[in-house]
Amino acid sequence: MDSRHYFEGRKLVIATKHAKEKVIAPRLTHAFQLDCFVSDKIDTDLLGTFTGEVERVLSAYESAKRKCNWAMDVMHANLAIASEGSFGPHPSFPFMAAHEEMLLLIDRKNNWEFLVKSLTTDTNFYSLQVETLEQLEPLVQRVQFPSHALIVKKASHDATHCCKGIQSSNDLQRTVQHFIDTYGSCQVETDMRAMYNPTRMHMISELTDKLINQMRQTCPACSTPGFRITDIERGLPCALCGSPTRGIAHEIFSCQACSYSDNRKRPDAPEKEDSMYCDFCNP
Repeated sequence: MDSRHYFEGRKLVIATKHAKEKVIAPRLTHAFQLDCFVSDKIDTDLLGTFTGEVERVLSAYESAKRKCNWAMDVMHANLAIASEGSFGPHPSFPFMAAHEEMLLLIDRKNNWEFLVKSLTTDTNFYSLQVETLEQLEPLVQRVQFPSHALIVKKASHDATHCCKGIQSSNDLQRTVQHFIDTYGSCQVETDMRAMYNPTRMHMISELTDKLINQMRQTCPACSTPGFRITDIERGLPCALCGSPTRGIAHEIFSCQACSYSDNRKRPDAPEKEDSMYCDFCNP
């Protein structure tokens, strides 16, 4: 069943102050003819900033949900969307930087939520404590400056003096030199706000497409939109001995409105797991 009739013509408030509407609004408008808008009455930085001026105390999901509900309350709307990004060491490969992005759409009218997220190492997230201008050269090459902006602050955990959105070499050198003259050293790091970070903005655009696909998937039992993967079932049999492994055997799809669920094999999944991943063949 086509899910477009649930959304066509409705107003959608995008809870952002970092220009994310540039990639979110066109896609949702094209897919569902939604009337997307942003309000300057919503300052999402009050829930936390990447630089540390405002501490982040909520989880990514809680923060995105707070943004959506705040936007709907302020704008008297019943449909809102927000994203939340996290940056740091990869959970499985701690020596690699990782970017986790979450996109949440809440439909208060129907009591529905649509949630997508992604984890990638395709990020320019990086920081460095510098004491001389010469130390900047490898950093600016690594973080794709100036297409991606930089932040200069007093120290890694001290944002009491902070300059954001630096996008020219002259501004960067002048700012860094001022900090060095004042404090002896400074912290230089990538500006991860979406409007200053094309790599992050691209991730948000890809997640929006993923969200649209989720909104189009309806429950086979009750036709509610958002029929999606909610869990996995491990136990893919070993190709050598046939014992269950930790490999994913099925993805579990569930409906957010009724109790219907369905176990499905991934289209690209192998029939058997390589014996090198078997705890019996390769303990």
